[in-house]
Amino acid sequence: MSPARSTTDSPVQAEPLAVEPGPGGDPVLELLRGWLPGQRWFPAKGTHVALSGRALVRLTDPLGEAEVQVHLLRLSTGAVLQVPVTVRPAPAEPGPAQIGLLPASPGDAGAASAQPLALMDGCLDEAFLRAWLSAAEQADPDAPALQGEALEGALRGMRLISGEQSNTSVMLPGTPVPSILKVFRGLSTGPNPDVVVPLALSGTGWTGVPRPLAWLTATWDLPASTGGGTDRTLTHLGVLSELVMGARDGFELACELAGQGRSFAALAEDLGRTTAQMHRALASALPTSAPDGSPAQPRSGSGTVVGTLRHRAAEAVAAAPELVERAAGVERVLAAVEHLGDLPPLQRVHGDYHLGQVLRSPDRGWVVLDFEGEPQATEAERNRPDLALRDLAGMLRSMDYAAEIGGAADPRWAAEARSALVDGYRAETGSPAQGSTADGVQQTLLRALELDKALYEVVYESRNRPAWLHVPLAGVDRLLALPG
Repeated sequence: MSPARSTTDSPVQAEPLAVEPGPGGDPVLELLRGWLPGQRWFPAKGTHVALSGRALVRLTDPLGEAEVQVHLLRLSTGAVLQVPVTVRPAPAEPGPAQIGLLPASPGDAGAASAQPLALMDGCLDEAFLRAWLSAAEQADPDAPALQGEALEGALRGMRLISGEQSNTSVMLPGTPVPSILKVFRGLSTGPNPDVVVPLALSGTGWTGVPRPLAWLTATWDLPASTGGGTDRTLTHLGVLSELVMGARDGFELACELAGQGRSFAALAEDLGRTTAQMHRALASALPTSAPDGSPAQPRSGSGTVVGTLRHRAAEAVAAAPELVERAAGVERVLAAVEHLGDLPPLQRVHGDYHLGQVLRSPDRGWVVLDFEGEPQATEAERNRPDLALRDLAGMLRSMDYAAEIGGAADPRWAAEARSALVDGYRAETGSPAQGSTADGVQQTLLRALELDKALYEVVYESRNRPAWLHVPLAGVDRLLALPG
């Protein structure tokens, strides 16, 4: 097996640009200011686009049909947003790709009679996709390059995936290996884990993750989010991964079965096994390190974990009045963890694990996606080692939502699925015998981690979807009512 290639080869360079204060400045930037707040992936929907810095990556369309620009915008919050656009002659009828028309420069000869130029959403324009595929670094350097007819064939049948809220993905079934291009909207200040982690996992031979085929990196200089000066960063702009053909979204599948009154237990048990296999592969591919750099599996004292859980619980209670009367019960669950002593080893985890992050393939079984971690977490939080059971807890909570949204008539549907998921995980990991001390540690810890996730959901639903508040509240009450 060949070693995994570096994912930070052959970066393109971004050029710094001035931040224009408002109308009358850069016409591209002014069109983007009005367009961005309406996009699903914009992190502060409905607000003014306040910038503290920007840079530009220029890519080359091999056919020369359009100018390809990738704008890197540092928002006033410190986040860096990637916005690919193209500039081309305006079509006779504006389509969904068109952001707006660009004014002709007063100094252009024949400006009054020239065909106007349109600013287009790059992810809906073949010119951007051609430029991206031409500039990307391939995982296999011996693979045939996408040029000429092969490049045009790669774009046949291209389709934007709707519904994404944090990135933009385009299906490219015409590539030599059917693939999907994910354009990262929020950029990290270093290699993106959704490239690094799947590449490392596929390097172990584990087939439960789509294999990265190519990626595009860039270096950029932007004003630092704090302390003045500039940040010089090399980061991933996107990744091309193999497309899992014929696969079903895990959440959609679970909801469908729930609505039909059909059990999800067998699939949940298999998903539990896949989850355990993922954790085993993660521990092998990305081991944690001791201070001297030697491989290690550090253990976390229960006091440290409980301190974090108590802090999060207190914030949840303060944010959601519905939790005030449940605070004493929450403390009882966390106090039980405090008496466990050392907890299982920390390792790299998925970090945002739920049914929407897995696919069910008729050929490959369960396949795991999206290793970027919890969207609201900081970059350090996404990359630090954690308890593997936290992923399992997230998937347990997802079963409750599938039952509710799918309309399961039998209240036992979710309970059966949760039990099967844990059984599959235990079977694959060789968990301790039921009733043993080690088994008690696992059950107590998993209960606390699932409760932590449910408390987070209560706050989220109370702020964003009050009609769904009953779903996580029922989960909180169920967990508080368990013995022990």
